[in-house]
Amino acid sequence: MAKEKLSIGEVSKPRFEFRTFGRDFDEAAYLMSRLSVPVPKKVWERYSEEIYILSKTNDVNNTKIRDGKMDIKTFVQEVDGLEQWNPLMKGEFPIKAEVLQTEVFPAFKVDMPQLDKDEYTLEEFLEIINKHPYLQSVSVEKERYGYMVNDTICEYAVVHVNDASIVTVNSESTELDDIKKTIKDLELEGVENINYLQAIKRIIGWISKPLAN
Repeated sequence: MAKEKLSIGEVSKPRFEFRTFGRDFDEAAYLMSRLSVPVPKKVWERYSEEIYILSKTNDVNNTKIRDGKMDIKTFVQEVDGLEQWNPLMKGEFPIKAEVLQTEVFPAFKVDMPQLDKDEYTLEEFLEIINKHPYLQSVSVEKERYGYMVNDTICEYAVVHVNDASIVTVNSESTELDDIKKTIKDLELEGVENINYLQAIKRIIGWISKPLAN
């Protein structure tokens, strides 16, 4: 069976991903830029301001908010050290209390707080989050640079997590072997695969473990 042709910046079937975080991945970023085929101008450089919702009781559902819209992805499986995530729900603010009750807070795996309104703005939702003993909102700013190596969608990014500055590199594809080749070509073999949830929890002190470097 022919493998799926990926197009950077476009939606495909669920992909596997290698990602890692640390203080310095300049060499991997240089190799990525030299090995990349030409990519659309829209992904050369992207900037975003996002809010991640962290839960002390959940590591399988990744929740972020960008431009007033909520996106939750759920962990599906790990194969050969590579992770696969699928969309779980998408929402937009103001958001209905029913959606918070049936979809959002169950994804956090925490007790349901009392909701007194039929609908909540983003600011009201974040107030509920930051009052909850097991939840926390985290500000994340991303400067992302897109590439394509070995038919995998790649990225080098400078990330600010509550003003702490780190960098991340990743490779994702529907094809495991293409990601493995890219990891080798970028000289990242043996480097820990760390997803955004784990990285942010380490940075804010919820997980007592360092990043990759």
